[in-house]
Amino acid sequence: MPIDPQIQQLLNRGTGVPDTHTLSVQEARLQYERRIALMATPAAVASVTERSIAGPGGPLRLRVYRPEANGPMAADVFFHGSGFVLCSLDTHDGMCRNLAAGSGCVVISVDYRLAPEHPFPAGLEDCVHATQWMADNALSEGIDPRRLAVAGDSAGGTMAAAVALTLRDRGGPPLVAQLLIYPATDHYSARWPSYASNASGYGLTRETMIWFWDHYLSDSTAADAPYASPYRTASLRDLPPAFVSTAQYDPLRDEGEAYAARLTAAGVPTVMCRYDGMNHGFLFWVGIVDMAGQAMADACTWLREQTLEAGHSGQGPGGAAPAVA
Repeated sequence: MPIDPQIQQLLNRGTGVPDTHTLSVQEARLQYERRIALMATPAAVASVTERSIAGPGGPLRLRVYRPEANGPMAADVFFHGSGFVLCSLDTHDGMCRNLAAGSGCVVISVDYRLAPEHPFPAGLEDCVHATQWMADNALSEGIDPRRLAVAGDSAGGTMAAAVALTLRDRGGPPLVAQLLIYPATDHYSARWPSYASNASGYGLTRETMIWFWDHYLSDSTAADAPYASPYRTASLRDLPPAFVSTAQYDPLRDEGEAYAARLTAAGVPTVMCRYDGMNHGFLFWVGIVDMAGQAMADACTWLREQTLEAGHSGQGPGGAAPAVA
């Protein structure tokens, strides 16, 4: 289908804005932070608090969103996107509020280290550490340790997939769900067809993805590392149930859908949802783009079902049945 008229209006408003790959890192960061003013008011949550924990590279900042609920709650450790280089807790504040309110999970947003100052695997180490910390401190944080999930959008979806792989390979802690929102699962050198068909004109461009990856990996050979490019992992068995969302007009569409197919083939309960007419990053526009609201509701419903099922059954990774999208 053609691009959604509401998305096209947003693209038209961005006419004349410099392409990310033409900017310095600092200029690009400022440009992305300015988008906050354009977003709709997000859903209300009971509380938002910040804390700092000791991380692999020094103090690691977390922002914790608690929904209206009683008793130990499920938790979703969230990793923001934007190419491993850009964005922050603030750019994804609304997304985390919507996710917490809709899913009933405590959402813990991780301020992981960014490239190029901290190339792979520094940011991933922070994400793994934060997830491990949350598992170790679940009870004192009012969280049910049986109901821990990970989530992220774009590069944050890459982080979530890589955290699930890392914890599987290290023997835990167990996760009950991985929510992967238009993730980058493979390096640009793979030349997925959507990199060509959606190369430009829809927000995220092929050239910007190359810019992101080249800042993230200090050595191009790291593209084959499974925790950098989850699609290149030899086995995807014994991973937690997954929800993978993609957008029709996104360079990352094909690799996200291929990753979902590999998860399914490996026996991982997986829901794959493509949102036609949408572009990369459309979930920023909940309250402005109708389909963004539907996609957020779909993700939240699935996450709520997975975490509730885990709490009732006491099952570990892979124990919950797949939802129907």
